[in-house]
Amino acid sequence: MIIDAILPALDEEQALPGVLVELARTCVRNVVVVDNGSRDRTREVARAGGAIVVDEPHRGYGAACLRGIAECRASAPRPDALVFLDADGADDPAELAELILPLERGQADLVLGSRVLEPGRVEPGALTPQARAGNLVATRMIRLLYGVRHTDLGPFRAIRFEALERLQMTDLDWGWTAEMQVKAIRRGLRIVEVPVSWRRRRGGKSKISGTLKGVIGAGYKILTTIARHARD
Repeated sequence: MIIDAILPALDEEQALPGVLVELARTCVRNVVVVDNGSRDRTREVARAGGAIVVDEPHRGYGAACLRGIAECRASAPRPDALVFLDADGADDPAELAELILPLERGQADLVLGSRVLEPGRVEPGALTPQARAGNLVATRMIRLLYGVRHTDLGPFRAIRFEALERLQMTDLDWGWTAEMQVKAIRRGLRIVEVPVSWRRRRGGKSKISGTLKGVIGAGYKILTTIARHARD
């Protein structure tokens, strides 16, 4: 399979070089770093690390992911699958082979990396109490409204390119992961969860879970996204 990786990045100058070194040891063909308006040297270190760098001036996680998808869509040949992961070093690229294995075996269309299936993989202090609580509420809401049990809405995930195109993703912000999961359920995609690690981010506190405003804003967007698509 041809696998491309997409990393949305906002001021990740410190963490990104290490992540790119780790990704270079995997089977990924291209690494696309989407600069989402960084004020530091994110673009320079990404290029130095061998990544394809594209700009997305509209701030938002989903907007950055959509820009990365557009870049991969224009590749020749197109990738068979895409992997999404954070640029802050919290995801472990060494686990990418485990993540894509259900795709390679023809067992799944979407593979979700779950940080809670095996709690021992979570580095102490990496998954904050507010993130755990929000994750629990969101996954229970998915089970209530869609009848499917997910354990996580984490960023580390892999999806067949053809399946992703069927989802017609639109969210420009923090509803992105929830939109992908509930649309995948509604469209009958085969979804598998695999346990993954979660490390403390490198280069300062999280822009979302590190602030009360970020937690409330992201949580509200995730829950409203889950509810909205249940009515589609």
